[in-house]
Amino acid sequence: MSEMHVLLVHGMAGSGPWHWQQWLAGQLREHGVRVDLPRLPSADRPVLKQWLPVLRELLAAVPPEAELVVAAHSCGVALWLHHAATIAGRARRADRVLLVAPPAPDWQHPDVEDITPYPADAAALRRAAGITRLVVGTGDPYLSMHRAHGLAERLQVEMDVILDGEHLNTDAGYGPWPSLLRWALYGSVPLTDRFDTDRYSADRSRRLRLV
Repeated sequence: MSEMHVLLVHGMAGSGPWHWQQWLAGQLREHGVRVDLPRLPSADRPVLKQWLPVLRELLAAVPPEAELVVAAHSCGVALWLHHAATIAGRARRADRVLLVAPPAPDWQHPDVEDITPYPADAAALRRAAGITRLVVGTGDPYLSMHRAHGLAERLQVEMDVILDGEHLNTDAGYGPWPSLLRWALYGSVPLTDRFDTDRYSADRSRRLRLV
């Protein structure tokens, strides 16, 4: 069995001590999994030309025989999409990628440089990873459900919808998130809320379905 290596990519301002990325990193290490949760340069003021080289250095350092799993949140999702669209298949390919609560493609913030707008290139995404999945929360102030469905359609990926998940961050209670741990370890889907209650997913025909 190949070694597993998990890379967690934070969004703007990083991942605080109660964020699901910090929790997930601790849980995975208890399972003997190698985890990287780097603090990207100037985390409070994301700049694409500073963040992208760091991401690529981290990917290049993963042993070629390892199973590479990536989970990105918010602006980290935008960073991954920039990476995928500009590597032309030359960089280390991930086995599985989870894109969690991206901002809308045209989201703007005065402290963010070139992170948005980001590309939504389905072919590039397939070159960058074997499997890519999107998970969003209803009530997210940075991405409406209508736009989330549109993004999933453009990326040609499956999407899980977390009811009342908002931005799937510490303010929304994420935190411990057991179904994300199962995804990281085993690829188990769909992603469910932090309480492991009703399971919802969204297919490409833009219907919400109980599964």
